[in-house]
Amino acid sequence: MALEKPYLDVPGTIIFDAEQSRKGYWLNQFCTSLMKAENRARFKADERAYLDEWPMDEEQKQAVQARDLNWCMRLGGNIYFLARIGATDGLSFQQMAGSMTGMSEAEYRDMMVKGGRSPEGNRYLGEDGDAQPQHQPQGAAGKNKKSKEA
Repeated sequence: MALEKPYLDVPGTIIFDAEQSRKGYWLNQFCTSLMKAENRARFKADERAYLDEWPMDEEQKQAVQARDLNWCMRLGGNIYFLARIGATDGLSFQQMAGSMTGMSEAEYRDMMVKGGRSPEGNRYLGEDGDAQPQHQPQGAAGKNKKSKEA
């Protein structure tokens, strides 16, 4: 029996539930491997060869190489694991979050200091707030990739 998931109607939100966890298991294991300096060095030396050591599907590998964290999350990546990719590239979490929203680091920081995004127009898919997919980089990116929206 499938569980009802009313949270799928929240714009700009991917909930890391049991289904996402199963889908992204190997992607998240790969990210965990980046905690070790020798693995980061191997990954940076030949990303594709290192990724091919993991039983991820091809789309997950492409999402990692594209550094598209929104795409990775749709494929089961957990942001706390995915942050290790950014750290390997020398990025702060704030820089990564900004890239996920189509903002610069400064724009993202300023938005968060001011209290974050307004909930107006962003409570349900189909409204016209600034967090709606049609206003986000992941909206266009998701349509251009062969990824199913989770």
